[in-house]
Amino acid sequence: MNIFLAISLFLIPIFFLLTKGRRSSKRLPPGSLGISLIGQSLGLLRAMRANTAENGSSKESESMLSLFGNPTVFISGQAANKFVFTSDSSALSSHQTQSSRKILGERNILELSGEDHKRVRGAIVSFLQPESLKQYVGKIDGVKKHLEMHWQGKPQVKVLPLTKILAFDIICSLLFRLEQGARKDRFVTCFQEMIEEVWSIPINLPFTRYNRSLKASAKVRNMVKELIREKRVELEQKVASPCQDLITRMLSSRNENNEEAVTEKEIVDNVILVMVAGHDTSSVLITFTMRLLANEPAVYAAVLQGIYTLDSLSQRGRDSQKRKPSGEFLKWEDLAKMKYTRRVAMETLSIHPPVFGGFRKALKDFEYGGFLIPKGWQVREILILVTCFFSAIYLFLLLNSLSIILELRTLHVTFRYSGFGNQASVPPYSFVAFRGGPRTCPGYEFARIETLVTIHYIITHFTWKLCADNSFSRDPMPVPTQGLPIQLVPKKPF
Repeated sequence: MNIFLAISLFLIPIFFLLTKGRRSSKRLPPGSLGISLIGQSLGLLRAMRANTAENGSSKESESMLSLFGNPTVFISGQAANKFVFTSDSSALSSHQTQSSRKILGERNILELSGEDHKRVRGAIVSFLQPESLKQYVGKIDGVKKHLEMHWQGKPQVKVLPLTKILAFDIICSLLFRLEQGARKDRFVTCFQEMIEEVWSIPINLPFTRYNRSLKASAKVRNMVKELIREKRVELEQKVASPCQDLITRMLSSRNENNEEAVTEKEIVDNVILVMVAGHDTSSVLITFTMRLLANEPAVYAAVLQGIYTLDSLSQRGRDSQKRKPSGEFLKWEDLAKMKYTRRVAMETLSIHPPVFGGFRKALKDFEYGGFLIPKGWQVREILILVTCFFSAIYLFLLLNSLSIILELRTLHVTFRYSGFGNQASVPPYSFVAFRGGPRTCPGYEFARIETLVTIHYIITHFTWKLCADNSFSRDPMPVPTQGLPIQLVPKKPF
């Protein structure tokens, strides 16, 4: 009897725990959390890199799995985007994967929320706003030097590696005043090692790629701290302007007590974030825009015609057949006239978004789509309109026995290089390549300028055709086959 009583006392609590978990799990999104820590991380990364599914429409869905050590709920679609970008901050907070947090830092604006996010983002935006960027359009014309050095005279080039070099050069020059030299070369080497494993399973063991990225991140951090010290001295000695670059602007931000509004750690973490965002997203956008132009001769011709119109002067100048001197730098007003080029770039973003979503963390239990999202879980929104990558992820979810609630959309056909000309024609929260609300990317104007200037000079000096197939994978950003090799034909000298 004593043995029976002891067994009963032991089993009854277990029974109640199991039945309680079973009852609560009925409201959880369908799916499996997989193996502890690893979960479905490897399967997701394989799906991203394979990217072999057929093209499909965007879909709204809710499904559950485990990614990078955390239970995760995938949501997607117009309603999901609106929910994420308009949610009360008491329900959801920005939250990156552990690997991203360790490599990029815990005080960047992807991690901050509430007043901290508003304070730090405000300091960044004060430098990256259009009024501040107008003066840098001519300096971005440094893209001409890059094309002369790396493209001119070459019968064949690989676009993605070169656009990454260009993006890093522009970031270093405009945002940090770090010019060519041995110091920048060391910066590039450490930076490339750092970003390799931003998306990875956070197992920090010697000789792993994640461990190598962490070490490279520490080196990059020290380099940024050195830049901060130098610029602080320059500000104190009044040999630098508060608006000289991003670091001096953040150092000069003050609160109501005339104290530094942004801490050194926040400056370091956000400088690294800006470097990563500007390096990867712009280079991917330019690369896939060139891929699209190679595949669409009519679009290439329309972009070129727009540039020829731009190169004409005012109506008075056109009447007298005067043209802008070929060596004259582009101006802010010129960029505003590149409407068709901008539409093509936006179309490229809708098909191949560099970043397919972001992570949030549930700060309390809440319901979405009829399912319970428990406190502490990750919420992963997929910010994709139309792309075959979503089909690859959708296929991955199906193979993991995840039931998905779908709402098909066919928005893609309404864009096609002209729909983006009228922003009112784009349904709210459907195109969120630069996110939305208070989480809108602070560097979207900078990316626009960089892309328009680069495409302008490439298309006026070269024609090109693809030397490889149209396939691509994600790692985690889209990477075309072999880095998109193209055959170049020069049109005119620089």
